[in-house]
Amino acid sequence: MRPALEQGLQMTYKTPLLLIPGMMCDARLFSPQIAQFSGTRAIQIAPISEFDNVEALAAGILSSAPDRFALAGLSMGGIVAMEVLRQASNRVERIALLDTNPRAELDLIKERRGPQMDAVRAGKLEQIMCEQMIPNYTHDGVDTPEIDALCLRMALDLGPKVFLRQSLALMKRPAQMDTLATYQGPASVLVGESDKLCPLDRHTQMAGLLPNAQLNIIPGAGHLTTLEQPDLTNAVLTRWLEAT
Repeated sequence: MRPALEQGLQMTYKTPLLLIPGMMCDARLFSPQIAQFSGTRAIQIAPISEFDNVEALAAGILSSAPDRFALAGLSMGGIVAMEVLRQASNRVERIALLDTNPRAELDLIKERRGPQMDAVRAGKLEQIMCEQMIPNYTHDGVDTPEIDALCLRMALDLGPKVFLRQSLALMKRPAQMDTLATYQGPASVLVGESDKLCPLDRHTQMAGLLPNAQLNIIPGAGHLTTLEQPDLTNAVLTRWLEAT
């Protein structure tokens, strides 16, 4: 068999990888992972911009997803991934939850979203992103101008309507602890060591609930492990994808 044809057949038989980006992010959040894994398996990016609740977002993803797939989500993407798991665990061969949170939103956080949403309705999306959102994304004490600029570009490309829908979806989301406790597939739980938005305790909880999980703490990263420490993140995801 010719090498190119053989490689194509090998890729065909590998489980597709479905990636769900976080709030106000798109496929660019996973650029290093797409570059790493697209040569060996099909990759699908699942947008979460059309609905204002996680149940509908997950159902929309499932309507166009492969019959069976490996699933990874970061931040809000992980929250939606857990709802995908709740709705169709039989289709999820394995799951990776990155810098995310299995709990329902706290009332204190809901109260903060109201003024943010009002400001975005008034045309201040860029101001909210630059002053309140992006400063919380990356590792403490490290300047990340390229990542910051990319996050702003993604947010502005998605626009204020998406910000409002995603904010509502996060406010109304259900807790998913029971979902995780019943899932038997290989699982990876990954968090940046200084993640301020989804701290370590959320991840130790998820790893403790999932029967077949590995907890991975990424040094030198905050909330955006895929971009801040792509090599370390890719190494974790490689082990997860190859786990039996």
